[in-house]
Amino acid sequence: MVWLVTSPPMEPPARQLRRLLATGDVLVAPGVFNALVGRIAQRLGFRVLYFSGAAFSASLGLPDLGLFTLNELADAVRWVVRATGLPIIVDADTGFGEALNVLRTVRELEAVGAAAVQIEDQVLPKRCGHLEGKEVIPAEAMAEKVAAAVQARQELLVVARTDARATHGLEEAIRRARLYREAGADIIFPEALTSEAEFQAFAEAVPGPLLANMTEFGKTPYIKVEQFRRWGYQIVIFPVSALRVAARAVEDFLRDLRDKGTQVDWLDRMHTRAELYDLIEYADYEAMDRRLAASSEQDGP
Repeated sequence: MVWLVTSPPMEPPARQLRRLLATGDVLVAPGVFNALVGRIAQRLGFRVLYFSGAAFSASLGLPDLGLFTLNELADAVRWVVRATGLPIIVDADTGFGEALNVLRTVRELEAVGAAAVQIEDQVLPKRCGHLEGKEVIPAEAMAEKVAAAVQARQELLVVARTDARATHGLEEAIRRARLYREAGADIIFPEALTSEAEFQAFAEAVPGPLLANMTEFGKTPYIKVEQFRRWGYQIVIFPVSALRVAARAVEDFLRDLRDKGTQVDWLDRMHTRAELYDLIEYADYEAMDRRLAASSEQDGP
């Protein structure tokens, strides 16, 4: 998809996501944090993307504590939507405030093309879902936020995440999930489950579409997508994986550049100029520029 030189997809992002969910297949959603990473994921055939708050925060040099603003998030999401045309699930943390703030959050993110918005039941400032020291708001307050999100949307899907497993146990996480579903949540996201047995039990207790978080270095064991498919989860996200890999590669390269004063040992690990230009479809922009110039000459005095 070339945003400036082709028409946007005719099918709105939320409808794309609903159609994909209706197939019953599991959707693998890699975490992206800018438009270029989104382009790579789109080129490789991923059908849904996850805009990770943790990865976006890190890309800004910030910890995952809800420190970026709604406008900063919306601007970043807009670029990924334009670059990929794919449905994007947007991590909006706690919704930037209470129910009234959630209403605005949903309106702003749907306006820039988000297919789904995820909100969580943590106390603000939130913490990474796999760290200690989390707190959750009353379940009824979160249900009010979910209801506000549903009221605010036009077609966008609402993802309700509960962090209650770490603070109150699995049964409370299940109770909250059911309450959030009743409030209108389209997709339920149980954060930081600690075993395969918990994921299976949660799926058996909570009907409807479920999202699983397959992050690294946290409380959740590494589980393959196929296993989530068997349990009935329809979305599996890998929120910070690409950023972690990229950060390690950049660190290793810059260390080598500092020590050796040359980049030549890394050429085979780089996109060539041609590969990078192909990824961003540089030639299509040049072609459009030529057509505009030719049109101007024909329409001249």
